[in-house]
Amino acid sequence: MKIDRLVSIIMILLEKKRISAQKLADMFEVSRRTIYRDLEAISMAGIPVSATPGPSGGIEIMSQYKIDKKVFSRDDLSALLLGLNSLPKTLRSSEVEHTLAKLKSLVPEDQAEDIEIRTSHVLIDLSPWFGERNVNHNLEIIKAALEESRLISFTYIDGHSTKSERKAEVYQLVLKGRDWYVQTFCLTKNDFRLFRLSRMAELTLLDEKFLPRKYQKPVLDFEETAKKLQTFIKLRVHKSILDRLLEFCDFDCIKADGAEYYLAEYPFIERDYYYDMLLSFGDKCECMEPPHVREELKKRIERLGRVYGIRKSRTC
Repeated sequence: MKIDRLVSIIMILLEKKRISAQKLADMFEVSRRTIYRDLEAISMAGIPVSATPGPSGGIEIMSQYKIDKKVFSRDDLSALLLGLNSLPKTLRSSEVEHTLAKLKSLVPEDQAEDIEIRTSHVLIDLSPWFGERNVNHNLEIIKAALEESRLISFTYIDGHSTKSERKAEVYQLVLKGRDWYVQTFCLTKNDFRLFRLSRMAELTLLDEKFLPRKYQKPVLDFEETAKKLQTFIKLRVHKSILDRLLEFCDFDCIKADGAEYYLAEYPFIERDYYYDMLLSFGDKCECMEPPHVREELKKRIERLGRVYGIRKSRTC
């Protein structure tokens, strides 16, 4: 008999006036007999549960029974409900739904409408506008590994496109920006490693279990390191990509250059990722300074041209 299921049933009965035993059984994925045993245990604990037969009957807590719903303030309940409702769908589970039911049962009737309005002030949807990486399958495997302390194996493709076979203990799922990561102890490297789920292939949940070791949290803040490596380059961009530019630059760093163009101070690090980002702007962006970045862009454009059979033009 699960204590969390008993508590969940109590909270659901407090929230609803009446619910059938079959609905409770379906909700918790157990038999009706199990639900009746749970209800008997709840009654023995001193909470008066009654059953009404017939088509409109069901299970309910006697109306005379009262519970203090002032454990949390209105702001507390609003914040908790907002946080749980904002969980990505990929992480929502029956446990989360049961917790939501518990919290909602604590909302006083005279504050229910106000709290509902407050929780609707913010909507968090982490799914992309177009398309979606197929990480759901990997997420399910990782969650199972976390719950059961089982090892995983996978092929990993790193940032330099190098493939390697890995075996690891799983310790934490991480959502950083728009990407999912998993913090592990990599048995292949004998050290803690953070892996991006989109770079994991042939992910397998192994039967072998592990004894969790002292956990080392992943380092997720590289702002200070980035500041040391970062410089600012001067770009001239067409107004049609201004919205994309604002994803990387503060508006204070952008000035009008005529009616069609802008000059921008763009944060830049000497890495392929940043050069690729500049090239993704196409002919709507020109690097003005410094000269070495401009020259490197020209070389990369020439190499791209050779891929498509475009020869460098000769001057007479």
